[in-house]
Amino acid sequence: MPSIPLISIVDDDDALRSSLEDLIRSVGFRGQGFVSAEAFLRSNQVQKTDCLILDVRMPGMTGLGLQRQLRSESPDLPIIFITAYEDRNVQAQAFEAGAVAFLYKPVYEQDLLSAIDAALEHR
Repeated sequence: MPSIPLISIVDDDDALRSSLEDLIRSVGFRGQGFVSAEAFLRSNQVQKTDCLILDVRMPGMTGLGLQRQLRSESPDLPIIFITAYEDRNVQAQAFEAGAVAFLYKPVYEQDLLSAIDAALEHR
């Protein structure tokens, strides 16, 4: 029996992180939230994560910084970026480093679920 995919969410916005976890669980995935990139790296979930939803701008390590670090450790981990700030340069950097999607807040449920499906197929 295949295991249920783990979707990890790294975002410093507690309300958004919680709502994304609820959405992910409501469609049958396992969801795990982290308040920062550093908290995610310290967890034992990095290697268990099947898809990462990652905020671009956070205190401490940025989403792009975490993406760079993960590319050397877990090159096949699909990453979906979310952001409240439109920045074509950041978007280009994220895709250049292998992001599978780049979504803007507010994140529409169907857009996020479609991105997760594509990410899991990519993996």
